[in-house]
Amino acid sequence: MKNFLAVYMGMGGDKDAWNALSEAERKEKEKEGMVQWGKWMDDHRASIVEAGGPLGKTKRTDREGVSDIKNEMGAYIVVQAASHEEAAKMFENHPHFTIFPGEWVETMEIMPMPTM
Repeated sequence: MKNFLAVYMGMGGDKDAWNALSEAERKEKEKEGMVQWGKWMDDHRASIVEAGGPLGKTKRTDREGVSDIKNEMGAYIVVQAASHEEAAKMFENHPHFTIFPGEWVETMEIMPMPTM
């Protein structure tokens, strides 16, 4: 089994449609989304290495120093699977984009650290 980092992307998604909902409708969708997210977590419990969590503001550090930047990353999780394809398929129909205004999930293998 291999470990994979999955990053929930595009937390803007269909933000116009989301913002067009009344506050009561958004709260109901949030409640439904969290129930479905919890179900997804329960359904995949055996494959979850680290539950992860939401990501905050981003800072870039480079030769020029430190600066504030924006990206499309919203949250992360680490899962275990036999293949990259299997890891990616775990996120099909995920509440991140079926209920919430997120857009997609990116998965990448966490490679072993090279040795000298």
